[in-house]
Amino acid sequence: MGTWDSGPFDNDGAADWCGDLDDADPADRLGMIRQTLAAAADHAGHLDDRRGVRAVAAAAVIVSQRPGAEPLTSPYAPDFLLEGGSVVVPEDVAALAVRALDRVAGDDSEWRDLWEDTGDPAEALAAVGDLRTALSTVPW
Repeated sequence: MGTWDSGPFDNDGAADWCGDLDDADPADRLGMIRQTLAAAADHAGHLDDRRGVRAVAAAAVIVSQRPGAEPLTSPYAPDFLLEGGSVVVPEDVAALAVRALDRVAGDDSEWRDLWEDTGDPAEALAAVGDLRTALSTVPW
């Protein structure tokens, strides 16, 4: 996997997922987000990096849809969001995203293992922590 920074879209897996979300029929986007988060949150055993990076990207998409949220600026985020589009996100999806992020940053996660192998996982863990905090804060 190519990773160039610690942001939620700054790796090949997340950028590819964002492209797929952008290409999806607008009516299918929420389902795709929900499925991506559930694949991480509900995974038994060691969570592979592919699920992890996609869940982080999905959580970042959800955070960007909160009232008053900063707009996405990463060129790797879904184009429809960069162009002012949106996704209506029910509160239960935000709760699912929190569970997914807890799983991604947990001890049984390849995403975490790979960041720890760099010797300095603090920035990536902080980015996930910031997403989790934003998701856990009302209002939704």
